[in-house]
Amino acid sequence: MRLQVPVTLRWADLDAYGHVNNVEVLRLLEEARIAAFWRHGPDSAQTAVLESGPDAATHTFVVSTEVEYLLPIGYHRDPVTVELWIGRLGGASIDVCYRIMAPADHRPGAAPSEPVPHVNARTTIVVVDAATGRPRRLGAAEREAWQPYLEPPIEFRRRGGR
Repeated sequence: MRLQVPVTLRWADLDAYGHVNNVEVLRLLEEARIAAFWRHGPDSAQTAVLESGPDAATHTFVVSTEVEYLLPIGYHRDPVTVELWIGRLGGASIDVCYRIMAPADHRPGAAPSEPVPHVNARTTIVVVDAATGRPRRLGAAEREAWQPYLEPPIEFRRRGGR
């Protein structure tokens, strides 16, 4: 099972070629991840079990992110859809997997097309006790909320001698 998070593009996300800049792709991933996993009011997703803010008892840190760009994302008014799932539940960390879906053709006047993958990505996040600054084990509530979204991790294309 995957979460589907719509994220609106901003005109400022575009580069000189009219595509979403690679740095802004990381912002799209971050926005989707925050919506999916951090509590932010009564309308939070069922997977949003992490506290947020500077006074939270738990902090989270991005350990690594790998991004594979499949197609450029052009500007359009409709949000892109970021699919998220958990590729790995570790002791004190999780791997969040993403696929950014958008229509294949964004040219003005082009007929609407079915969304296709534009970006595959994976972020490893470590969960840290704010008081001690040390990693803490994932709790039962976190594991219970995230278990239904546990799927095989994203597979990246390999080039050359990798």
